[in-house]
Amino acid sequence: MSSNLPSRPRAFGQRRSIAIVSSQYNAEFVTGLVEHCRQELLAISNLFTTSVYEVPGAFEIPLIVDEVAQRGGVDAIIALGVIIEGETAHAALVGQAVTESLQRIALNRHLPVIHEVLLLKNAEQARVRCLGNEMNRGTEAARIAARMLIVLNDLRSTR
Repeated sequence: MSSNLPSRPRAFGQRRSIAIVSSQYNAEFVTGLVEHCRQELLAISNLFTTSVYEVPGAFEIPLIVDEVAQRGGVDAIIALGVIIEGETAHAALVGQAVTESLQRIALNRHLPVIHEVLLLKNAEQARVRCLGNEMNRGTEAARIAARMLIVLNDLRSTR
């Protein structure tokens, strides 16, 4: 995994609505992701509006992502969560199910769905990726969402 965050994209001059769907499980870490994500979205453009939908755990994220996408009115959705591996295969199974579901939603809805539901080995990895500033995946998710909006806007405006 890279320890370098993508650079902040150029300023985005259009109003855009971004939904964040976050897990309440491992709340300390997920709250860090959400806060960093929202701060970075504001730093990229004050024209971004965000709404946050909290769900109990990572497994529930795709259902709400799909519901938000189906209702419309959003330009991108960011999925944030933390799954910490235990002694069984449960974490890996949840991580795989979430990953496949989010990709399917993005492709079926033609909507950027940014996947930062992290499958981590321990709390220390979570601290570094969720609470720190150097490689915060919430910051990364915001930058990726903005870049995807720019690319899609460019592609769709040349039709």
